[in-house]
Amino acid sequence: MVSWADKHVLVTGGSSGTGLAAAEIAASRGAHVSIVARDVARLEVARESVSAARVSEGQHITAHSADVASWEAVEDAVHDAEQVAGPVDILITCAGYCYPARFLEMPIEEFAGQIGVNLLGTIYAARAVAPGMVARGSGHIAMVSSLGGLVGVYGYSAYSPGKYGVIGFAEVLRSEMKPHGVGVSVVCPPNIDTPGYAREVAVEPPETARVNGATKAVPPREIALLLIDAVDRGRFMVVPGFTNALLGRVNGLAPEVLRAFTDTQVAAARKEVAEDAS
Repeated sequence: MVSWADKHVLVTGGSSGTGLAAAEIAASRGAHVSIVARDVARLEVARESVSAARVSEGQHITAHSADVASWEAVEDAVHDAEQVAGPVDILITCAGYCYPARFLEMPIEEFAGQIGVNLLGTIYAARAVAPGMVARGSGHIAMVSSLGGLVGVYGYSAYSPGKYGVIGFAEVLRSEMKPHGVGVSVVCPPNIDTPGYAREVAVEPPETARVNGATKAVPPREIALLLIDAVDRGRFMVVPGFTNALLGRVNGLAPEVLRAFTDTQVAAARKEVAEDAS
């Protein structure tokens, strides 16, 4: 188990959802916490919430506005955070978003946007803290991918590539960091019950809704606790929930079975739409 007291934990996507929950948990365990996100107003509200969770007035709780899809912005945010709380001991990358749409209807800028935040945002944050961790021979990098990074989902042509990429990146990083005493974890949750997910549901195609209906949205704190536990136990890959783990395993061992199931769901959704239109 990891002692979080006096550790510096930096959380991207820390102004809401899973990131905010993870930051609050880290603060409640005695860590100095730096949260990174874009929206300044939401960051300040989140910083106050994280501060309220700390157990000592001596804990540094700071907020840094940055677009994680920009290397320079991430590098500056990490530098500023380390000036206050010292070198980052634990990085938790939660920044991410999804705008679901059919491939031919997806705004072209969404491909760069989603891959930039979901994949490059993870890589940039890791790159900013990893050299220091390697030099010290300690540290942990915990990342959020998605069930959509294990299974291609209808409507996720801009989202799934980035989340698949996070898993590939995590595999490489685990191998490269292990000789230096730096741990790596990646959590692949299903849909998380956040305001961002509510916005997704409002615009997702009916086929996406039908496929997603096979999995249940979970509270962000539940995923945050899994991230913290992955760091505590040094676990690499975490897929929460029996059904979700089964989906990931089936896709790896017998992908044609999952594809057939998905095709059936898509066909049923398209039939319902056609019937409603007639």
